[in-house]
Amino acid sequence: MRRTVFETDHELFRESVKEFIERTLLPLDEDIRSERMLRREVWLEAGKQGFLGMQVPEEYGGQGAGDFRFNAVIGEELARVAAAYNSIVAIHTDICAPYLLELATEDARRRWLPGFCTGELVTAIGMTEPGGGSDLAALTTTAVRDGDAWVINGSKTFITNGGHADLIIVAAKTDPAKGAKGITLFGVEADMPGFSRGTRLDKVGQPEADTSELFFENVRVPGSHVIGELNRGFIHMMERLPQERLSCAIANVAHARGVLEETIEYVKERKAFGQPIGAFQHNKFLVAELITKLDVAQAFVDQCLAAHVTGDLDSVDASKAKWWTSDVQNQVIDGCVQLFGGYGYMREYRVARAWMDARVTRIWAGSNEIMKEIIGRSAGL
Repeated sequence: MRRTVFETDHELFRESVKEFIERTLLPLDEDIRSERMLRREVWLEAGKQGFLGMQVPEEYGGQGAGDFRFNAVIGEELARVAAAYNSIVAIHTDICAPYLLELATEDARRRWLPGFCTGELVTAIGMTEPGGGSDLAALTTTAVRDGDAWVINGSKTFITNGGHADLIIVAAKTDPAKGAKGITLFGVEADMPGFSRGTRLDKVGQPEADTSELFFENVRVPGSHVIGELNRGFIHMMERLPQERLSCAIANVAHARGVLEETIEYVKERKAFGQPIGAFQHNKFLVAELITKLDVAQAFVDQCLAAHVTGDLDSVDASKAKWWTSDVQNQVIDGCVQLFGGYGYMREYRVARAWMDARVTRIWAGSNEIMKEIIGRSAGL
């Protein structure tokens, strides 16, 4: 089915993104996987191409596009190569950017956003804690006022870009007695005394992404680094989660589609019992099912993207898109592994790496169980 969500400008922009990937990212692909981190040279080149500041106004060094569909194009093309590449960049452009643009003070925006757009300042967001998981209201990291500053103590885990980020948006309890109503967001710069990082976590998949533990021991943060309103951090996070979940959904479909396209070519060429394995009815039917699942998921995601552009995407539809596409993504890639047979279980094959990479999408950005809880509540249950 022909997609209608994108216009000519978006498709021309897509060609620029593809060229960047071919020229800058793919030659370093194996090195990035082994180093478990996106090299700064890639960030700087992405910044040079204008990809990091699409939503940032020109006065701060961005492109001022004002159209999330450009972000979607970047996400789709990165995810087609490897799920982690979208994860790495989207944390910066889709997830952290709204906090800095909409909630940071003017001084903080001028301090952080120019480097954000050039790739000289990489961002991460510190929500998840070792004992909290999806329960953001249960976080234990604290921030205590000390004169005009705040002193932060605690830890975060599973933080994408955490090992090399220059700025981390940190959620901390400023009024523990109020629970979720006592959370505030802070901008913590990596060179602040008392901030440290653990070793990069050894994940099952997405080795390209630097995922780390972060530690805060009496980190003194100036009052100007408060992001948003005091004790409204939980609300700020909830308001911005729909974009994060849409970003995930966009990448889920694109990632699975890239693997499926490769698999279709494989089953056309691989022969068994004297004919291409794609000619066997079972395999043909399986491919038909996988194509259909992806196309149906794509149609809903495109509708959500169109709604987001006009400001009409709500948390319920974003939750539907996130959980459904992550399930479909895993179903499709698992089917592709089966079609590859034994080769599909070999790390040297992209389909095997994609299979490992996809599993986490049912966990992060709010587990699929949390997504269903949100949807169920919207039905009055």
